[in-house]
Amino acid sequence: PAYIKFGQILSTRADVVGPDLAKELQVLQDKLPPFPRARAMQVVASEMERPVDAIFSDFSEPVAAASIAQVHRATLRDTGKDVAIKILRPGIERAFQKDIDAFFFSAWVIETLSPSSRRLRPRDVIEHFESTVWQELDLRIEASAAGEYYATTLDDPGFTVPEVEWFLSSRRMMTLSWAEGLPLSDLTAIDAAGHDRKALATRVLQMFLRHALRDGYFHADMHQGNLKVAPNGDIVALDFGIMGRLDEYTRRVYAEILYGFIRKDYRRVAEVHFEAGYVPADRSIDEFAQALRSVGEPIFGMDASRISMAKLLAYLFEVTERFGMETRTELILLQRTMVVVEGVARSLDDQSNIWQVARPVVEDYIKENIGPKALARDLFATAKILARFGPRLPQLAEAALLAQANPTKPPTRNPWPERVLIAGGTALVCAVLALLAGGI
Repeated sequence: PAYIKFGQILSTRADVVGPDLAKELQVLQDKLPPFPRARAMQVVASEMERPVDAIFSDFSEPVAAASIAQVHRATLRDTGKDVAIKILRPGIERAFQKDIDAFFFSAWVIETLSPSSRRLRPRDVIEHFESTVWQELDLRIEASAAGEYYATTLDDPGFTVPEVEWFLSSRRMMTLSWAEGLPLSDLTAIDAAGHDRKALATRVLQMFLRHALRDGYFHADMHQGNLKVAPNGDIVALDFGIMGRLDEYTRRVYAEILYGFIRKDYRRVAEVHFEAGYVPADRSIDEFAQALRSVGEPIFGMDASRISMAKLLAYLFEVTERFGMETRTELILLQRTMVVVEGVARSLDDQSNIWQVARPVVEDYIKENIGPKALARDLFATAKILARFGPRLPQLAEAALLAQANPTKPPTRNPWPERVLIAGGTALVCAVLALLAGGI
């Protein structure tokens, strides 16, 4: 199953593996051999502790089957509502563990025989993959992810997430409201239905960026098998086993890097990489900026359909090796999803250009989160945190002064956090007074 996951990623990149192979690999997205309907009904009966006929008036043959689970369409007996039931494959945990053990062994061999590969941190990457997989194998976690994603995207026009049927979800099965639509891989059917493929390509890219930047919570497995086009033209997201999170600092770094590329400000892009610690401090910012320019300029100056993503990724790998950049496990899902989503967009519209499409989303984020507004919001958040310690500030100040007055007496605890807190509180008070003075 782990190798199937890799094949699903390649299926979105016809510009890397070729259109014929990409089309064949799309079978791995949702058309793998299913397990019998009777076995699926046994799982449902066991998980719900009730006969299937008591819950559903209809229970279909598998309508989609992927590496980890398969989906059945059913009708609730009480309400007549159509739902989608996702059921884990029997023995899938053991199969994944076998793959992961093989990956760990391979990573150990690579690190042992090729010391230069250690900057890529292969074992850390496998550990990250393992933690992601075990979350995906518990459908209670996926149901929770679907519920959160539904809540954060509820007001996004042109984008839909099915609702979770909480009382019909458990560790080995998850039930969602049924979502009608055409697979995003069926271009012939999409054209026949009259949908605008260019608009769909733009929306897929922009929604991913908006969710990553605005919410810090994004769908991290957005291949065509997990996306549909509803009859009204909405994009419907499915399969929430792999979701990505970004903290506020990483989002700002990510946005500044994208914005720098969009504006062709390669010096600023280089500075952000150094500030975030993505490039070792002993390397040259100017040389790194020059390398980034050699990556960016051909992209901006060339028609999107003529860009060879295979050559671009190979060159990017050379750049990261030259500047000693290590793999950042916290960014793996983000980088992987960017590659997949851009591939999906280009499958819909081969002229799709991620930089042009990203510009309005990134600019909106920059305006709201990097500048005076963000500074005021950060200051307010800091004040709220320090206010919790307000009643303790006199005591902490006295303890710090006594520790300085009696240097021979061993302190009962490390005074540095208290000194930092006092200094931070003093700086905050001064900043607030300065702002008030400026306002007056």
